[in-house]
Amino acid sequence: MEKEGAHASLDGGGGPGAYDLNPEASRPAETAEYNLAAKHDQLERGLKSRQIQFIALGGAIGTGLFVGSGSILASTGPAPLFMAYISMMLVVWNVMNNLAEMTTYLPMRGITVPYFVGRFLDPSLAFAAGYNYWYAYSMLIGAEATAAGIIIDYWKPPVSVGVWIAIVLVVMLLLNIIAVSFFGEAEFWFASIKLITICGLIILGWVIFFGGGPNQTGVRGFAFWNDPGAFVPYKVPGSTGRFLGYWHAFVTAGFAFVTSPELIAIAAGETVAPRRNIPKAARRFVWRLAIFYGISSLIIGILVRSDDPRLLGATKDGKSDASASPFVIGIQNAGIPVLEHIINAAILTSAWSAGNSFLYSGSRILYSMSLSGQAPKWFSVTNRKGVPYLAVLFTWSFGLLAFLNVSNSGATIFTWFVNISTISGFIAWVVIMITYLRFRRALEYNNLFNSLPYRTPLQPYATYATLVVVSLLIITNGFQTFMPFNASDFVAAYVTIPAFLVLYIGHKLYFRTPMYIPTSEMDAITGKREMDELEAMDEERVPKNWLQKVWFWLA
Repeated sequence: MEKEGAHASLDGGGGPGAYDLNPEASRPAETAEYNLAAKHDQLERGLKSRQIQFIALGGAIGTGLFVGSGSILASTGPAPLFMAYISMMLVVWNVMNNLAEMTTYLPMRGITVPYFVGRFLDPSLAFAAGYNYWYAYSMLIGAEATAAGIIIDYWKPPVSVGVWIAIVLVVMLLLNIIAVSFFGEAEFWFASIKLITICGLIILGWVIFFGGGPNQTGVRGFAFWNDPGAFVPYKVPGSTGRFLGYWHAFVTAGFAFVTSPELIAIAAGETVAPRRNIPKAARRFVWRLAIFYGISSLIIGILVRSDDPRLLGATKDGKSDASASPFVIGIQNAGIPVLEHIINAAILTSAWSAGNSFLYSGSRILYSMSLSGQAPKWFSVTNRKGVPYLAVLFTWSFGLLAFLNVSNSGATIFTWFVNISTISGFIAWVVIMITYLRFRRALEYNNLFNSLPYRTPLQPYATYATLVVVSLLIITNGFQTFMPFNASDFVAAYVTIPAFLVLYIGHKLYFRTPMYIPTSEMDAITGKREMDELEAMDEERVPKNWLQKVWFWLA
């Protein structure tokens, strides 16, 4: 159960006169739930509405926006950067809608994406998808810990970067292993810092747009879209080069979002009042992401030239601290001092937050697979706070590979591990969309489609279209490795595909599972009645004052 009075001004409590703003003050009894695990190994519903919204948003806003966008700008120009993020928003919108519909229908404790794959599509595909997810998350923990260490090293402290990697990893472990409410609260504040920083940068960008910087003598506007130009031809000249620039930006932008929509689905089983809070989080996630990434990518093209030598140098050297951020470079050009250190601190919270989320997600994937018999049973053991601590520890232990970065040869090996995991997100999205189509078929077959508690627009047509686009992204994600051909880059771009197929085919041959679950055998019933009862016991929130109205709208 959640503790009251922790945030009297926002979440209720605090004695007479305090604003009673706890959205979950009347959480329902939990006796009606259908549980996938034994009673002593159940997860705890400890995530509030504001936490679940910020977990997903915070997981999507990381070093990709603050730093990775500079690489896209230098390679392709400001127009493809803006177009790519807007295009990827449509893909993420559809994937999020797919996940929201499925998890709102069955928000049981212990569910993750592989659970739905195994229930509505194919156990072998669920096995491959589960370990695909877990591998990506476990590698990304080390990647974010390394990024955090490099970011701290930007201030040149007289300590080895290995010390900072160790501190970051230990804090990640503590936040994940104590209680899910600790993780949720930490993610809420991490994400808040990032959002405040982005809002500040957007405002500052418009100031510079209108010539308000110390070094400016007039309105800048879209000057850099004219000189050096909106497009930088990629690999070949002319219109073909401009199109390849957009496509390269599109693929690269996707890496900033992969595995982020899944955070809401993974957290659904630990969310208070899931049928109220999951749809809310899903709707707001996409719009907030569109605003922050859309406007920010436009601002970046206003702040800095695509041929700025510092931007190109940082991209070439693979830097991930403030020196590589297009925001910092543009603001320095405008003559604003000190701000680079503030941005570096914001990038640090981004890396820390993303690593924190990846550890949470990886451990829950392992927990869920343990419940379905696709991972050792001891990964489903939880402590008295409902945390699957053995799954957390095992997933976290792979983050220790980050220490390979202390040496140059080890860093090369670790970069390979991370590069191999990046395409995993696109493969996972394809599996999600196919599973969603089968989920809809199961509901229609059982005459349950009208009972779906949350429906999204343009379905299933949006899913068919997005499925084609993401499949093309998977096939063409390494097209630049052929111009000219680079063997090591080619392997890094495509090795995940055969690795996924080995897991899938190996499981299918060993367990002799059918190609897919027939429509008549798909289970659309189990757990539904209990989730309906849980929803019925959820009381409608009625704001008592104007501050409550604002808070309920926000969170």
